[in-house]
Amino acid sequence: MTVADRRISPAVILTKVRIHSALRRERSAEWIPDQVRDDGGERDGRSAEHGFTALKRSAQQGFTPLKRSAEHGFTPLKRSAEHGFTLIELMVVLTIIGFISAAVVIAIPDPRGRIVDDADRFAARVAAARDEAVVTARPMGVWVSASGYGFQRREGGQWVPMEENPFVSTNWKTGTRALVGKDGRQQIAFDGTGLPTDPLTITLAREAERVQVSVDMAGKVAVGG
Repeated sequence: MTVADRRISPAVILTKVRIHSALRRERSAEWIPDQVRDDGGERDGRSAEHGFTALKRSAQQGFTPLKRSAEHGFTPLKRSAEHGFTLIELMVVLTIIGFISAAVVIAIPDPRGRIVDDADRFAARVAAARDEAVVTARPMGVWVSASGYGFQRREGGQWVPMEENPFVSTNWKTGTRALVGKDGRQQIAFDGTGLPTDPLTITLAREAERVQVSVDMAGKVAVGG
C-alpha cells in the first residue's frame, strides 16, 4: 500500500466527527435527566421543607381561629340563653292570654240555657197569640207572672185558659224570673185585628243578666237587651 493510500480522506474524517458528536449527544442526553432528577429531588426536598413549614405555620396559626371560635363561640350561646329566657317568658304570657281569651269566647254552656232563649220563646208565642186573634176573629189574652206565663181566649164574654200547643202555660227556666212589679202579674189582650189593648214590656232577669220583651201599639213584638 502506498503512502497515498494511507492518507485519510476528508470524507472519512467528516464521518468520524459526526460519530463522535453523536456519542457526545447521547452521553449528554443520559446525563441531563440525572441532573434533572437531582434537581427535582432537591426541589422535592425544598417543597417538602416548605410544605412542613406551611403545615407547621398552618398548625400554629390554625389553632388560633379555632381557639377564637371556641372562646367566642360560647358568647353567642350565652347571649342566646340570656335572651331565650325573655322569649320563653313572653311565650308563657301569650299562652296565658290565649287561654283566658278562649275561656271567655268558648264559655261552658249553662245547662239552664241562655236567658235570651226564654225571651225568644216567650216573644214567639205572644206573636202566635196575636196571629190567632186575627185568624179566629176572637180576642186573645196573655198573662205574665214572676214564675211563668199563659194564654186565654175570649169566649162567651169571659176569658178561658188555653192549654193546647203552642199556648200551654209555661214556667221560666230555673233561675229566670219576670220583673212584673208589686202586683205580681201583667197581662195584655189582642183584638180581632191583632192590635193590643195596651203596650207591654216584660223584663226577664237571671242573676246579672237582663232581657226585655216588648209589644208596641202596632202589635209588633221585639226582644232587646
